[in-house]
Amino acid sequence: MSSTSSHIVRVKICCIGSVEEARTAIAAGASALGLVSQMPSGPGVIPDQLITGIAASVPPGVATFLLTSAVNPVHIIGQQRRTGSSVIQLCDRQRPDVYPLLRESLPGIKLVQVVHVTGPEALEEAGRVEPHVDALLLDSGNPQAAVKELGGTGRTHDWSISAAIVAASPLPVYLAGGLSSDNVVEAIKEVRPFGVDVCSGVRSGGQLDPDKLAAFMMAVAAG
Repeated sequence: MSSTSSHIVRVKICCIGSVEEARTAIAAGASALGLVSQMPSGPGVIPDQLITGIAASVPPGVATFLLTSAVNPVHIIGQQRRTGSSVIQLCDRQRPDVYPLLRESLPGIKLVQVVHVTGPEALEEAGRVEPHVDALLLDSGNPQAAVKELGGTGRTHDWSISAAIVAASPLPVYLAGGLSSDNVVEAIKEVRPFGVDVCSGVRSGGQLDPDKLAAFMMAVAAG
């Protein structure tokens, strides 16, 4: 889903760790929040009970993304039902049969598949999962690492590959991976994403930094 000059780029603030952080992000203009459940690596992991409380505090119109590393559909369905998130962000690769099971069991819940842009093969992977989900999120993890990296690396990736995925995809595409106020304008101009996703780029000492957040939102608006 290519953006145009009039397109407002959505902002997803990830690694939300409290109701207070959620309120800060929403007040700054975030349209989506990322709530990180158990992961093999990376920052921002919080227990499902806290995810439930944060999701319940979020007003209508702001999406709550449950980030899950699970590949067992029963586990994913249980997580969503416990937490009440409006979106499931599938951070690991899924078997093709998982998606219809999630659709059937969780009507009305949006599915976002993460594609880790490790090389040109990401184009093929994006095309493979597109028919099954509502949006794509392009990140800089490495699912093949000895300890899987499924996000939160703070690294950028090859944006030219992401731009090709955006240009070819009929779906909304979020761009993640190492974004900050210093590079998000360039990222938006090159990739033309539907939305951008940030965690470490708006944090100091692991906490959401209102100044960095404001600078990031200003940069996105300028991009």
